[in-house]
Amino acid sequence: MARLPRLIIPKQPHHVIQRGNNRQPIFRDEEDYRRFLAWLKEAARFYEVAIHAYVLMPNHLHLLATPSNDTGLALMMQKVGRFYVPWFNNKYERSGGLFEGRFRTSLIDTEHYFLACSRYIELNPVRAGLAAAPLDYPWSSYAHHTGVRADGLVTDHLLYWSLGNTPFQREAAYTELVMQGIPQEEVDFVTTSVLKNRPLGSDAFKAELERRTKRQILPAKRGRPFREPIPPLPQA
Repeated sequence: MARLPRLIIPKQPHHVIQRGNNRQPIFRDEEDYRRFLAWLKEAARFYEVAIHAYVLMPNHLHLLATPSNDTGLALMMQKVGRFYVPWFNNKYERSGGLFEGRFRTSLIDTEHYFLACSRYIELNPVRAGLAAAPLDYPWSSYAHHTGVRADGLVTDHLLYWSLGNTPFQREAAYTELVMQGIPQEEVDFVTTSVLKNRPLGSDAFKAELERRTKRQILPAKRGRPFREPIPPLPQA
């Protein structure tokens, strides 16, 4: 069966996940993380993709990103892979693919799920048991959002700016948002959406996407398709 094209809409946030092949590590030491982030920053600028949040885990990564056009997101990921994978293979004397096929993505209902998705991404190390608190994990955008250190890779979204009138207010509000934690049902919804390449939003949001893109997004109704009854032939 042919693969459906990704649903990419310019100037809308997308949640991206890229996994290691067979869940193998894609980062083994500090240099690996730093190299990947440097190439990601370069590719994001070249292809005009704004990175709003990220986390690099040992065997996968998450991004919250807004592309300026419908090809930039894929081209950015391809460019990073062309630099990082040969470098990684040479360093560790390995060969073959590093990533599990194509990256997966989920278009975000900005108003309702942008900050939830950002929080989901930056709490990933805590859920995985790699850190007691998000600030303890160095390979994410959380330190940037909470004012601990500036990160040149991150482009703050307008919804982040709306959290307060000053940097201190925004950082405090975001810290409080993340410290509230994330309900398990929200974790499951975000995870399922991105792994299945589905938009993350309400049914109304998905219905509007169907109208705009002419693609089926909402689940198809069960049962046989409705057919109008065939009228009887006229009597002779």
